[in-house]
Order: sequence, then C-alpha cells, then structure tokens
Amino acid sequence: MVKFLKPNKAVVVLGGRFAGRKAVIVKQFDDGTRDRPYGHCLVAGISKYPKKVIRKDSAKKTAKKSRVKAFIKLVNYNHIMPTRYTLDVDLKDVVTVDALQSRDKKVTACKETKARFEERFKTGKNRWFFSKLRF
Repeated sequence: MVKFLKPNKAVVVLGGRFAGRKAVIVKQFDDGTRDRPYGHCLVAGISKYPKKVIRKDSAKKTAKKSRVKAFIKLVNYNHIMPTRYTLDVDLKDVVTVDALQSRDKKVTACKETKARFEERFKTGKNRWFFSKLRF
C-alpha cells in the first residue's frame, strides 16, 4: 500500500475538540508505539483562524486580525482526512513527542508553532490552509 500520510501533508481533523480544523502532519507513526499500538501521527494545526483583512483597516487592526492560534496533538489515522495540499513549514525542531509530556513544554511549542504559522500567513502562500473550513 502506498504511504501518502507524510510530513508536511495538510489534513483535516475529523473528531474531538478540533474537529473541522486544518492541521499539518509533523511526524507519522505507521506501526504505532508502545503506548499507542495503532497508526497515528503528530499534527500541528490552527485552532483559531485569522480574520478577513480589508484594505482600509489600520496597521494595528490588520496585525490583530492576522493572528493565529495553534494546537499540537497526537491523532489516530482514522480521525484525520488527508488533503491534496502540502505546507512547507519546518516544524520538526519545534514540535516533538516529548513536547507533549509536560504543560510548559507544550505551551512553548504552541507559541513557536503560532509564530511560524503567522509568518507563513503573512507571506500570502498556502491561502487555503489559513481559511476557515465552511461546512
């Protein structure tokens, strides 16, 4: 079988708190691990999307509307839907499995992820990833 769930692939989370949110795969575990004996992956996604920016907004208002809130999560393959899109944001050094072990590590990893997502959003690339999914 072809492995199509690879790092940097954009996915939609289907279940749980972040259902309907877009995320990007950081690392995949096809054979599972000791504590999770099924195929799963580490994803970093957007829990709060940026608002629509219009041209007549001030710089301060534009900066506020361009904010993104990120999440990091281990998700079962059954609970994600892969898309055809890829997102070339380097999160491997920031988002790791041991970052999920303690609260303060997870918060710092989320902040760094948020900064990288905002930086990517401001370049104007990967527009689909930063738009809210309407369903």
